[in-house]
Amino acid sequence: MTAGRIAALAFGVCVASGAAPLPAPPKTMAPLQQYLMPRDAEIALARSAAPPSISADATVLVLGAHGYETAMKGSNGFTCLVERGWEAPFSDPGFWNPRIRGALCFNAEATRTVWPAHNERTDWALAGLGADRMRARARTSKLANMTPAPGAMCYMMSKRQYLSDDGAHHWHPHLMFFVPKGLASWGADLAGSPVISSAGNPEPVVTYMVPVTKWSDGTSAMEMAKP
Repeated sequence: MTAGRIAALAFGVCVASGAAPLPAPPKTMAPLQQYLMPRDAEIALARSAAPPSISADATVLVLGAHGYETAMKGSNGFTCLVERGWEAPFSDPGFWNPRIRGALCFNAEATRTVWPAHNERTDWALAGLGADRMRARARTSKLANMTPAPGAMCYMMSKRQYLSDDGAHHWHPHLMFFVPKGLASWGADLAGSPVISSAGNPEPVVTYMVPVTKWSDGTSAMEMAKP
């Protein structure tokens, strides 16, 4: 739901690296092994989504052959994981890109009311459903149409995340807030506004993204603010 919007933004604001172009993302799911990571590397990347003061005590999930598994049980209500490209809009050309690695750390409210739809979409992908069939299921799925709890949000501040094949790959460190469609207007996407929006389709959720000035390790991200 978010990776594709972020990838499009990354293409628009990042300077091309000049490196040799990568292979075009596949139009259908690549072999599963291409989406998997070594367990310890995935745990570390997931934890890098948020500052250590948050992620050190969070539950950590890793993707296995049959879906997400609990690698570390936390105590503060946060859940950190690494999402793959199939969280993008269904029509996004990078939907099946096996290089996408989006590190997220959901708070308790989002873990309860937003993460289940992400998890369900992963289950659909691993079951072999194509994007069109997944979109059809999302129209009627109870999880995909769940109302985000008040205060539902997540951290996406990893310098090591990979959100796009273009530019700097990791875009900006940012926070995401999940709101039911039509509930609130944040002035998103207006001239001069720091807030960026992404509306679910068909999911009835708007994600508001707010860039921040530092990565989760405390280093400055201001160089990424340049057009």
